[in-house]
Amino acid sequence: MIKVGIIGGAGYTAGELIRILLNHPESNIVFIQSESQAGSPITAIHDDLLGETELNFVAQPDYNEADVLFLCMGHGRSKSFVDKLPTTFAGKIIDLSNDYRLKADAAGFVYGLPECNREAIKKANYIANPGCFATSIQLALLPLASKGLLQEVHVHAITGSTGAGQAPTDTTHFSWRNNNMSVYKSFSHQHLGEIGETMVQLQPSFSQDINFVPMRGDFPRGILASVYLECALSKSEAVDLFKTYYESHPFTIVADKNPHMKQVVNTNKGIVYVQKHGPKLHIVSIIDNLLKGASGQAVQNMNLIFGLPESTGLYLKPLAF
Repeated sequence: MIKVGIIGGAGYTAGELIRILLNHPESNIVFIQSESQAGSPITAIHDDLLGETELNFVAQPDYNEADVLFLCMGHGRSKSFVDKLPTTFAGKIIDLSNDYRLKADAAGFVYGLPECNREAIKKANYIANPGCFATSIQLALLPLASKGLLQEVHVHAITGSTGAGQAPTDTTHFSWRNNNMSVYKSFSHQHLGEIGETMVQLQPSFSQDINFVPMRGDFPRGILASVYLECALSKSEAVDLFKTYYESHPFTIVADKNPHMKQVVNTNKGIVYVQKHGPKLHIVSIIDNLLKGASGQAVQNMNLIFGLPESTGLYLKPLAF
């Protein structure tokens, strides 16, 4: 059994991680750290787990008890935590923040997008889990980049409110978000850096813009990315390329008809749909931002690191209704 420690256990991504790992056949959660909730039952915060665990939050665990640490503390806090880890810690680390995603910050962390870096992930000790928008957009572009076919890219994508974290803010609390939509961080979203680096990894000559306009949706979870670019491929050629690229990847599915978000919510799936409109190729890419965009992908990376089948513990049914 893989002994798991979770650092920063009170947020949305940690809650999803706990839910998956409690039902994972090869994992055993040895501690869940939270300074703000230390001593409280896990179910006091994650009440969807009522009846499934008797664990309590702890403030200062023995990190050496864990074979792998999942860092769920939020952006900007993982580096200081890693720097202070005891030198005796010999386990793996999977970081769900953006602290190590860019090559300039990597410090030995491997970018954990299995559909691009699966073999490197298998050999890694430290994983930088991709961002949620970054995951959905990259799934739409990887096959094209692998053949050197990327040109200037245009992306319009909408995300659920859980992507902003658990603490309420002016643009996440219910009375503002309900029946409302808004654009934010146009052309400047923080996930553009990691997307661009992956595209250059597959297509070294790529230097064009990725024009990204993100939107806040009035729903809790899920991302739908609408991506288009100029492409000489016919529709059938493009579909064949996508199906060939993803045929060995268990969680990315190329759909034959226009998908919708309820097909992926509560799952680790990514669904892509390819259409041709004149000279433009249009790709719809949908994921659950908390699962394939965060905690599910983190467990997928854990499976790869520890030599398990990639899909272990991750076959989850979509909500559908």
